[in-house]
Amino acid sequence: MISLVVAIFIIGYLCIAFEHPLRLDKTAPALLMAALCWAVYAIGFRNSGMPLLDMNTHQELFYDPSIGHESFDSFLQVLLHHLGKTAEILIFLIGAMTIVEIIDLHNGFAIIKQWVKTRNKKKLLWIVAILAFVLSAIIDNLTATIVLITILRKLIHDRPTRLWYAGLIVIAANAGGAWSPIGDVTTTMLWIANKTSVALLIEHLLLPSAICMLVPVIIASMLPPFKGDIPEAPANSEEELLLSSKTILFLGLGGILSVPFFKTFTHLPPWVGMILALSIVWLVSEYVIPERDWTHEKRRKYSVHKALAKIEMNSILFFLGILMAVAALESIGVLFHAQEWLTETVPNTNVVILLLGVASAIIDNVPLVAASIGMYGSAFPIDHSAWHFIAYAAGTGGSMLIIGSAAGVAAMGMERINFIWYLKKITWLAVLGYLAGALVFYLMFGVHVAG
Repeated sequence: MISLVVAIFIIGYLCIAFEHPLRLDKTAPALLMAALCWAVYAIGFRNSGMPLLDMNTHQELFYDPSIGHESFDSFLQVLLHHLGKTAEILIFLIGAMTIVEIIDLHNGFAIIKQWVKTRNKKKLLWIVAILAFVLSAIIDNLTATIVLITILRKLIHDRPTRLWYAGLIVIAANAGGAWSPIGDVTTTMLWIANKTSVALLIEHLLLPSAICMLVPVIIASMLPPFKGDIPEAPANSEEELLLSSKTILFLGLGGILSVPFFKTFTHLPPWVGMILALSIVWLVSEYVIPERDWTHEKRRKYSVHKALAKIEMNSILFFLGILMAVAALESIGVLFHAQEWLTETVPNTNVVILLLGVASAIIDNVPLVAASIGMYGSAFPIDHSAWHFIAYAAGTGGSMLIIGSAAGVAAMGMERINFIWYLKKITWLAVLGYLAGALVFYLMFGVHVAG
């Protein structure tokens, strides 16, 4: 039965990995995989002697027919434990995504567009790269990519030139998301799982992540596509700033940034701070006046319900499915034994984590990090450098392929970026950045990671 659960996971994972050729939304196989893994596991636990891994001691527990339901209660408690841990991540993401949509509803991101004044291609590259690096650490790499590509469309009307900028934005956004606990789903997972703290995550990853962004941008700035000036864009209507744009932008970003401080002072899980931030932004948005000729009828136009409707629930459900499926493998003990095998086969953890980053360019980084937490959960204490290296590798490794990160997939969809074009033009820059950042991290902390 253990083999059947693993087979279900592998088949489901292949469906997720090949969602584009199969023309299949990855959410459906993720949910199906999770449900089937736990269903087969429950049947196997009761009838076939499948083990249940105790989350604290890593001792294997077995079903005792003599006490029936009482013995099965331990299985249900483990299931609810994993559901609770997954729900923490999902509620956090829903809160952050809603705040970002409220900002967008009030045209808050139009303020950022006003900061971009230059027509020089090289200067513009540096501006958008730095903006992507900083914004992704605040509003996550996916949202930062969408915002900046939307701005680029208003500034650059030559599509081939714009594609180069989009490629560098993906690299910079993924690098920026890696050093912030709220910048990427994977770093959020590690933070919520108490594998990293905010202060040390930033301290250990800010420089390597910055190098990961700087190396490709420095090299790209010397390439022909970034020489000269951008032709003056034809006259068009500027995106209108509302009376509420600045208020909602800074309140929303401030609310998201306040979450790590909330956790530090209250010691409550991050999702509590996020729903507090959301509630404040929501309340203010209900009473702030967006337009001068404000009427009661216009309230519906800026209702938070519109922002809620724009949240990508398929992404939330995908995370639910994939995290619960990985949790099933963890409970069976597969990940624990896999970690023991990896330790014996590849003694140097640096190499394993470096390869994890390469794999994240091909395979979704969320289950990779979830599996890493399951494998190394008891091997490394909180804020061990291995956790920070995992955050770096999973967060930045996806830049090597256009399909390797949420930011890349978003850019691919918005600009119809060809997979082969990205592979030829951008991948080598992303690889150099990834290796440069990893080398910097190793020089800083490698002796503590190896083992």
